[in-house]
Amino acid sequence: MPSSPNRPPLAITCGEPAGVGPEVVAKARALIADIPFFVLGNPDHFAGHGVTIRTIDTPDAATADALCVLPHDIPGPAVPARPDPAQAAGVISAIARAVDLAQSGAASGVVTAPIHKKALKDGADFPHPGHTEYLAALAGGVDVVMMLACAELRVVPATIHIAIDRVPAELTPEALETCLRVTHAGLRRDFGIDAPRIAVAGLNPHAGEGGTMGRQEVEWIDALIARLAPDLGCFGPLPADTMFHAGARAGYDAAVAMYHDQALIPIKTIDFAGGVNVTLGLPFIRTSPDHGTAFDIAGRGLADPTSIVAAIRMAWDMGQRRIASGQSGHVE
Repeated sequence: MPSSPNRPPLAITCGEPAGVGPEVVAKARALIADIPFFVLGNPDHFAGHGVTIRTIDTPDAATADALCVLPHDIPGPAVPARPDPAQAAGVISAIARAVDLAQSGAASGVVTAPIHKKALKDGADFPHPGHTEYLAALAGGVDVVMMLACAELRVVPATIHIAIDRVPAELTPEALETCLRVTHAGLRRDFGIDAPRIAVAGLNPHAGEGGTMGRQEVEWIDALIARLAPDLGCFGPLPADTMFHAGARAGYDAAVAMYHDQALIPIKTIDFAGGVNVTLGLPFIRTSPDHGTAFDIAGRGLADPTSIVAAIRMAWDMGQRRIASGQSGHVE
């Protein structure tokens, strides 16, 4: 059945046509019978994956019994593992169009298939390090954080796509406080946790060990966490090497790590196939599979749709929580 006007379908972006995005989106449609969604892209790019393709003119025509494609101008064929610079502008504009549809209420949220940042930069001079930063810009420059989530762990890196030698300079008290506040608000609004518990990792080995292995903890991180704890339910800093085992994870609802790999290594170890990338702080819902374009297996029928299926279901559930609570827009 067409989606209800009270619950618009999800908008899925096409991602990099030369990667596994078209394949996992098509496979997801075959595995999900209860959630309406449509994909923005070239309908030809999704053929050959065993699902019925149906082009639609408007989002509200999306159904759950076919892969509905809202055509978007991305010229040429999808050649596995061979990004076409001529397609870069269309891939970027499909993201912007999906955001417009979500912000207008025509879509319940946005699920983004993987992009290839170098291909977008080479083909269209894409200026952003990744999806997260581009989506923040599209939303007007709001404060966002990148959360990686699976059934066993939610983790947020306080700094994202920067070199490791830049982390100490960019991990400022203001940046960490913003990260903690956005994480707290997102856990309440999108995950239905009334009083979130947020564990915070140390920057240095052993969380600095009293200043003998790094000074940031004793100079400002300890005090910042103590100040924010009553309002945000945060605690730490904790040694990162002991906070991700099963017993430790039972004591918090999300962990904030200080840099990219400190956050992503544990979740990809725990659930490599099923992790979901969630952008918290946006005035619309956005999730994504926690994997890249996988050019090495593109076009071979080997791509695992588990992560994008989880991303679609998580986006739908987040929308349901917002509807149930009557919340919309950015939560401070």
